[in-house]
Amino acid sequence: MKLTSKGRFAVMSLVDISINSVGDKPVSLSEISSRQNISLPFLEQIFISLKKSGIVKSVRGPSGGYIFAKNPDFIKIYDVIKAIDEDLKIMRCNGVDYGCIPNKRKTKCLTHNLWNKLSNHIFFFLSSVSINDVRKNSYESILNFERNNNKYDEWNYLR
Repeated sequence: MKLTSKGRFAVMSLVDISINSVGDKPVSLSEISSRQNISLPFLEQIFISLKKSGIVKSVRGPSGGYIFAKNPDFIKIYDVIKAIDEDLKIMRCNGVDYGCIPNKRKTKCLTHNLWNKLSNHIFFFLSSVSINDVRKNSYESILNFERNNNKYDEWNYLR
């Protein structure tokens, strides 16, 4: 799996807005650019996609910028990644005919199911974490859910 700078910066900039937007005060891309050391033209590209997906709204005027289109508690990281057209696929197959091995259509590679399971875990995790969870650095409810639903005790497993 490869998450590009575009995906990381999209999440980082939304967390920046959640921290720096007091009330409904818009946050400008130039402020985010300065604080997070992200180029302004790159942020503009990212925010076009985020706006089209209904994650943020733009506010015009001298004190304009961007605000959340909905509560950041309900904006999941996976939604952000999807909004900017990131691909979180780990396997090289296309998922339709399982062509993992070049020139052998409909043939799974030996580790196909392993990577497929990992992709599912990543999807679950990113679909469970909100922008505000990242802001608060709070992942306990997600980790507790995973621990309670796993067939093994990861603490004993790691020892």
